[in-house]
Amino acid sequence: MSKVIKIKKGLDIPLLGGAEKILQSAPRSAVYAVKPPDFHGLTPKMLVKEGDRVKAGTPLFYDKYNEDIVFTSPVSGTFSLLVRGEKRRIMEVNIQADPETEYIQFKSGDPAGMSRQEVTSLLLKSGLWPVIRQRPYDIVARPGDMPKGIFISCFRSAPLGADLDFVVNGQESLFRKGLDALSRLTDGDVHLGVSASGTTSEAFLKPGKARVHAFSGPHPAGNVGVQIHHIDPINKGEVAWVVDVQAVIMIGRLFDQGIYDASRIVALAGSEVLNPRYYRVISGAQIGSFTRDNLRKQAGTTPRFISGDVLTGTRIPADGFLGFYHDMVSVIPEGDQPELAGWIAPNLDKFSISRTFPSALMPWRKFRLNTNIRSGERPFVITGLYERVLPMDILPMQLIKSIMINDIDMMEKLGIYEVAPEDFALCEYVCPSKIEIQSLVRDGLDTIHREFA
Repeated sequence: MSKVIKIKKGLDIPLLGGAEKILQSAPRSAVYAVKPPDFHGLTPKMLVKEGDRVKAGTPLFYDKYNEDIVFTSPVSGTFSLLVRGEKRRIMEVNIQADPETEYIQFKSGDPAGMSRQEVTSLLLKSGLWPVIRQRPYDIVARPGDMPKGIFISCFRSAPLGADLDFVVNGQESLFRKGLDALSRLTDGDVHLGVSASGTTSEAFLKPGKARVHAFSGPHPAGNVGVQIHHIDPINKGEVAWVVDVQAVIMIGRLFDQGIYDASRIVALAGSEVLNPRYYRVISGAQIGSFTRDNLRKQAGTTPRFISGDVLTGTRIPADGFLGFYHDMVSVIPEGDQPELAGWIAPNLDKFSISRTFPSALMPWRKFRLNTNIRSGERPFVITGLYERVLPMDILPMQLIKSIMINDIDMMEKLGIYEVAPEDFALCEYVCPSKIEIQSLVRDGLDTIHREFA
């Protein structure tokens, strides 16, 4: 292992409700969904009709602009409903699930003995290709590209993030087989980012040919974009691919068993959960199958359900579906109750980066924080707060302003190729102007993509 890369800028948000290391299988959901909005930039073209029977691995739709990339069903059952949103945009493809999953059988074998084309073809045909995302643009990777490297973050530093050492336990051989498959897709290296103090799994620390890089420091040390920035920064014209740990395991399972098995281990966490723990579920499951009867009931409090972590996840209803890329569900209080004296009231139950509240004297304390942003959007002023929480060698304030005025040349000079919206989540959290910075970064990436793709 190389020397430890120390991240000094950032912020750990001390939330109540971390998941205990207890794993149980969630009750089988009656309905599963594949949600095209999970795949940014996708224009789906349907391959099945309502009422059609499908198996796990049956293609449901493909990308209009890259017909080789198909998206397959996570379970067997009946295609029951196509949910559309504004302008008839496809929001969900719902599958009424069978009691037991029936799989399409794909080719299996040792990826180390396969060519790049064979590995790519199997991933595309099975529907597992979309687990591979690319930087820049933070979109599904293009099969024809040759990435400079493939990057995998092996720890979560986001609030209440899942313990990936616990997740990979018992699946080490599948993880290594997944790494073997990914290594066939690049002429560069496969890079693993591990926690210098928290990672203990041999699968992460001794992964064979993959290179291991240790990181220490606060969030966003676990963000793969931050790790890429410190390992091998992306320049204009270069492409890097990103895969998460559970996707690597799914890839390993495909080559080991020849099936598209979309099961994953999900952390249910947050202050509104009675018994935060881990559940084995299938991607796209209704979260009510494992959140029901496990929530605190407190008068005047409405829970907010988030697929993903509290900084970058997607708000979903109580009967909503787990996102394709998410390995946790967060449940925190909705900020819909008025507060006496607002933010100015000096109590011990509030957290701030500015040490405004007395709670700053108790660094060990964890908080039951809600979603209230306390006021609306304000003038965009220079505070220096972004620079305190973004551990990348870029100028975040200037980059955001260049996106606002649509100055493409300035965006390039200020490093937009290196970033993704999640890298600016903490900037959005600490922003005194209450600006939705992640949305702005996404707009900037879309602009660059349209201009040069």
